[in-house]
Amino acid sequence: MTYGATILDADGLRLSADEKAFFRDADPFGFILFARNIETADQVRALCGDFREAVGRDCPVTIDQEGGRVQRLRRPLVREWLAPLEHVQRAGENAERAMYLRYRLIAHELHGLGVDSNCAPIADVACAATHDFLKNRCYGTDTATVARLGRAVAQGHLDGGVLPVLKHIPGHGRATADSHLDLPRVGAPAEELEQTDFAAFRALNDLPLGMTAHLVYDAYDSRPATTSPRMMQLIREEIGFDGLVMTDDISMKALKGSLPDIARDSIAAGCDVVLLCNAALKDRIAVAEAAGAMTEAAQSRAERALAARKPPADLDIQAAEDELAAFMGGQVYG
Repeated sequence: MTYGATILDADGLRLSADEKAFFRDADPFGFILFARNIETADQVRALCGDFREAVGRDCPVTIDQEGGRVQRLRRPLVREWLAPLEHVQRAGENAERAMYLRYRLIAHELHGLGVDSNCAPIADVACAATHDFLKNRCYGTDTATVARLGRAVAQGHLDGGVLPVLKHIPGHGRATADSHLDLPRVGAPAEELEQTDFAAFRALNDLPLGMTAHLVYDAYDSRPATTSPRMMQLIREEIGFDGLVMTDDISMKALKGSLPDIARDSIAAGCDVVLLCNAALKDRIAVAEAAGAMTEAAQSRAERALAARKPPADLDIQAAEDELAAFMGGQVYG
């Protein structure tokens, strides 16, 4: 079976008849949840079941549950967290263990709701110019720290039975614009990027899933990384990432053109899967048709990623919370 080269979402709390029929035919690799898809724990589990029933397999269901501003699940369903950078700063010398525990608890919550993937860790290296939409979502301002904490975040997910999605490859930290609204351009020289931004991702290049950055790197190409064959080559060969690469949401304003054209350009550049969010059903249909089925190489990466999805290890919730609280001076949650 070859999967459709898309990750798609749903309009509401359960799938409509039209969505079920479309997903059955298009067979997207996986799905993503947003706040509009979330009401109660039982409803979220039922919606995840709808997705899997529609495609007839145990497909991955992902979400953005970083903590801070970016957490689709909220109280009372789950814990709400400080922004990642604040969490790191509060934990100080215990940041590595504190980040592991944070995301181990998040993974426990997600897995219990039927969600088995999360769009984290972020390996973007923050700097003075990093746009506010991203800055406090980062883990630090130097490559070694970001890579070390990114590894802890990834392991927390994997130990909880949840696949981590490494983002935003090959590095979003230098962006001075919000790629949801504009196309950021990075003018740093290639050597500097390779030693800092790209190096953080190289240290995590064994992770199963990754997400692109909608940024132009002037030293390499005039096209955004998501639709740039040169940047995708860099991700594969120079960063050495051989996991499944999904685009960031192609409906973001950083990318210009029709959604089907962007989907085709992303696949042609070397992305394995196109992520489309918050679009009308007709647009999801058009993008699924444009993206087509996964290539043989993409399918192989998809199967390897799914094989990394393991049952959760045992977790003493109270002990994890107590240990984390000790690191955080009592303020663990947002």
